[in-house]
Order: sequence, then structure tokens, then C-alpha cells
Amino acid sequence: MDVVIAILAVLAGIVGILGSILPALPGPPLSWLGMLLLYFWGGTDGKGEEMSLTVLLTMLGVTIVVSILDYLVPSYFTKVTGGSKAAGRGALIGMLVGIFIFPPWGMIVFSLLGAFLAELIFKKKRSTEALNAALGSFIGFIFGTGMKLAACGVMMYYIIVYL
Repeated sequence: MDVVIAILAVLAGIVGILGSILPALPGPPLSWLGMLLLYFWGGTDGKGEEMSLTVLLTMLGVTIVVSILDYLVPSYFTKVTGGSKAAGRGALIGMLVGIFIFPPWGMIVFSLLGAFLAELIFKKKRSTEALNAALGSFIGFIFGTGMKLAACGVMMYYIIVYL
């Protein structure tokens, strides 16, 4: 049973990292679930010490904060650069298309292109204004993804340490 739990914990960490990039998967909560599995089934580090409740709860706090900020940061950057909700939606649609066309670079390029086209077509903005909004949306997306990747990377570290 211990081997099964260890495999599930590592899989949760890996899927969590993938979920930091892919929009359909909740990355940080999945990684935290891997830590939770190891906590309850007595994972230990190289010195034989079990994971502390403090580490588990701290990473839960990080998971909650990062998950909330992931929804707020992209819209903030889009608004700051003069974008609308259409830019955010266009970026999301572009990213989803980009997953299937030349991943991972397609996600980045099509996210930027989607936000730009949404501002041009739906908000009738000039190309310079649309580009600013698209860049803001893109920066917000990259920042949110970076936060999730960092959090999941730290949790994956703990998963490996406490195997």
C-alpha cells in the first residue's frame, strides 16, 4: 500500500505541475493533495522525520492564495493596460487553441493573438490600444502561470523529500 500511496503522491505532484500550465486542471490543489497523501500515510524524509503539520498547512495557505490570485492577477493586468473582459476571454480561447497547435509555444502566441483580436473586433479599439491590452492580458497570464508553477514546484520538492 505504501508504494501505491507514493506513486499517487508523485502523480498528483506531476499532474499539479501540468495543471499550472493547462487551464482545465487545478494545479496547486492537485500538488497539495500529493503532500496530503504523504502526510496521512507517514511519508518521511532522509532522516526518518515525518512531514510536520506546519509544512502541510503552510502549503495549503500558499495553494489558496495562489489559486485566488490566479483569477485576479490576469484581469488586473488587463485593466491596467486598458483592456476589457473581451481581451481576457480572447486570451483564454487563444491559449486553448494553442494547446493543440504547436504546444507550448502555441499557447503563448495564440493567447496574445486572441486577446489582441478580441479587442480589435469586439471593442473596436485601434491596433496600438488592442496591442497594449493584449500585452497586459498576456503578462497577467504569464505571472499567474509562474506563481502556480513555483508553488507546485515547491510542493513537488516536498513530495520527493518525504517519499
